[in-house]
Amino acid sequence: MTVQYDPQCYPYSSKRNVTYGRKGMVATSQPLAAQAGLDILKQGGNAIDAAIATAACLTVVEPTSNGIGSDCFALVWVDGKLHGLNGSGQAPESLSIEAVRAAGYDKELPKFGMTPVTVPGTPKAWAELSKKFGKLSLTEVLAPAIEYAENGFPVSPTLATYWKGAFKTFSKLFKGEEYKSWFATFAPNGKVPEAGEMWSSPGHADTLRKIAESNAEAFYTGEIADEIDSYFKQYNGYLRKEDLEAYEPEWVEPISVSYRGYDVWEIPPNGQGLIALEALKILEGYEFAEKDSVDTLHKQIETMKLAFVDGMNYITDPKEMKISPEALLSEAYASERRSLIGEEAMTPEPGTPPKGGTVYLATADSEGNMVSFIQSNYMGFGSGIVIPGTGIAMQNRGHNFSLDENHDNCLKPGKKTYHTIIPGFLTKDNEAVGPFGVMGGFMQPQGHVQVVMNTVDFHLNPQAALDAPRWMWSEGKTVHVEGSLPTHVAQALKRRGHDIQVALDGGPFGRGQIIWRNPKTGVLVGGTEHRTDGEVAAW
Repeated sequence: MTVQYDPQCYPYSSKRNVTYGRKGMVATSQPLAAQAGLDILKQGGNAIDAAIATAACLTVVEPTSNGIGSDCFALVWVDGKLHGLNGSGQAPESLSIEAVRAAGYDKELPKFGMTPVTVPGTPKAWAELSKKFGKLSLTEVLAPAIEYAENGFPVSPTLATYWKGAFKTFSKLFKGEEYKSWFATFAPNGKVPEAGEMWSSPGHADTLRKIAESNAEAFYTGEIADEIDSYFKQYNGYLRKEDLEAYEPEWVEPISVSYRGYDVWEIPPNGQGLIALEALKILEGYEFAEKDSVDTLHKQIETMKLAFVDGMNYITDPKEMKISPEALLSEAYASERRSLIGEEAMTPEPGTPPKGGTVYLATADSEGNMVSFIQSNYMGFGSGIVIPGTGIAMQNRGHNFSLDENHDNCLKPGKKTYHTIIPGFLTKDNEAVGPFGVMGGFMQPQGHVQVVMNTVDFHLNPQAALDAPRWMWSEGKTVHVEGSLPTHVAQALKRRGHDIQVALDGGPFGRGQIIWRNPKTGVLVGGTEHRTDGEVAAW
């Protein structure tokens, strides 16, 4: 009933050990946010309250990855059932292919500015989670985030590095008046905070307070909505108050595949979790004797290519999908895709199945509730648009829309785009094993597959499963690998036709968290990334 791993199996990093707890646990990429979530548990909140508190804190203490203007998704285990919440927003009603082309964009939507901004789903998703499953009020749960925004916090090392990189990039790119508020908010006095320096955002605190007191209505129908509407009108943006008023988060049925006796769960499209499930469905047809062998990595990479090109071709707003998730996850289609994998690296093409810059956190409490939650602005700080005086950094999810009218994910007013952020969850025999996730754009489904296989196939404990060397396919035959991958393995992959790019310092390999529960004892075991400032806070 529980994941069978060797507690001593820790071959890849000595930076962290697994963390154990019993009454509650919060794992995320920033220690202050993890501690805030744990404090909420100690105050009588449950795992859902802790998740909201942690997520809200992350908008303050890790603004390089998310903000109040983000989207989010959640998988929530309560009373023996897994619930899915889609907290992604739609394209504004005035944003169309014709409008974008008229503005001078022929090939794709821009990455930054007013144009790629879609409706933020996060504030209302917090309120919806609190209303349906929380024990404490939203005002109580958002209090720690408000405190950090108002009175400041010392910036952590990884955060400082990403912040400095964003400032350098934005200083070159952002010349228009509409970007001045970003610099005023995140680079006051012309500089960004160094590690250990204090940073605060009183406007951010005020916005969070209004969201808490109104159960997010101020953001969608009240004074914050008016400020957003006014700013977008001022600079000829597309988002309007009417778009905000029309938004509602959606409760959805999670989707899953069985993988060697476990059930792996993801949010259904418009999220890209379907890619991870398709890859696992294909991989289950193989037996893997060892983790870092050339044959294991080759099959993983080739499988991920096939699943990814399918996902990029078919995933969009579920109301617009021409191919069902069930078709992509069928035994027959998995077998068909598996048959394409040979001894040499391939350049993948989409199949034809039968028709039918992110933060991640995991929480658990003593009652058995568990939450897998992910939240993101996209590409770090998002669009570069900050509503003056509010601390609201707006996301740029619209960049993922296609301007090809024949593409499944083509831009349409009111449509939700293909979404990169995905929470994961593992169960066995209808009992929760626990939440897991790996943030980082298009790395996420690849990270999910690697973490699940590290756990189930190779019996690594949560910390070792996260610390293990990662790879990331990007396009064609190009595969990025961490420098910790054995050199002889990387060279052997090259001989099979893979274009191996070794990242010796940092890289695009994501940042993940895991919490597993022992169903017999209730003991929780968690892991967090050595690639970030993460912490597992346990009680």
